[in-house]
Amino acid sequence: MRELLQLAVSLVTGAAEEIMAVRTAGFAVRAKADATPVTVADMRAEALIVQGLRAAAEIPVIAEEEVAAGRITAPGALYWLVDPLDGTREFAAGRDEFAVNIGLIRGGAPVLGAVASPALGEVHYGIVGQGAWRRRGGDDVAISARAVPPEGLTVMASRHYADDPKLAECLGGFQVASVTNIGSALKFLRLAEGAADFYPRLGRTMEWDTAAPQAVLEAAGGCVLTRAGVPLRYGKANWENPDFFAWGLR
Repeated sequence: MRELLQLAVSLVTGAAEEIMAVRTAGFAVRAKADATPVTVADMRAEALIVQGLRAAAEIPVIAEEEVAAGRITAPGALYWLVDPLDGTREFAAGRDEFAVNIGLIRGGAPVLGAVASPALGEVHYGIVGQGAWRRRGGDDVAISARAVPPEGLTVMASRHYADDPKLAECLGGFQVASVTNIGSALKFLRLAEGAADFYPRLGRTMEWDTAAPQAVLEAAGGCVLTRAGVPLRYGKANWENPDFFAWGLR
């Protein structure tokens, strides 16, 4: 697991550099068949990642843009889930809220994850049951989720669902101190490092969106549960997630 984690961290770091190079040079945005955006940064980052993963070990790799192109790799008991540019809409809009996700699934559960935040110069990574860390400026520090403070929940919510009445309804049953709307996997990461407490996701996500940051959060002591209160699992039909609630310490 440690060697696989080092591999994932190295590859998200390299992909982050590719993405920032594209950002500097300029790029066009096109729509995929499902109307979601894609850029050359997505494609270059994914090519770097899947080549590196497949060269290093005989573990199946399921990657977002390959699936979109109709290249379907059968998962095994152990497999990688890759989102080369999580938050393409944010990237295309010139915001900094985008990430690179590599997660490892074993027996339907995330066990290892690495998430780079290219514009922020950060990498979060962890192994469930062994710990989680954040790398920034060459320094690696251990991170952990926090217990909810007395003033209430600090909530991370999707930027694109900020005005969704379902969010207000969901939060109505909790003591909430603040709500911040941001994009991509960064919401999970803020929980993992103890800066926030709750991320309710009440809209569509795909498994490659969540595998890596879920692993980091759970490695930091948090959890990700469905509305039924069971852990979010992997290998579902069409790689689609149901609504879920991500928590720090509970």
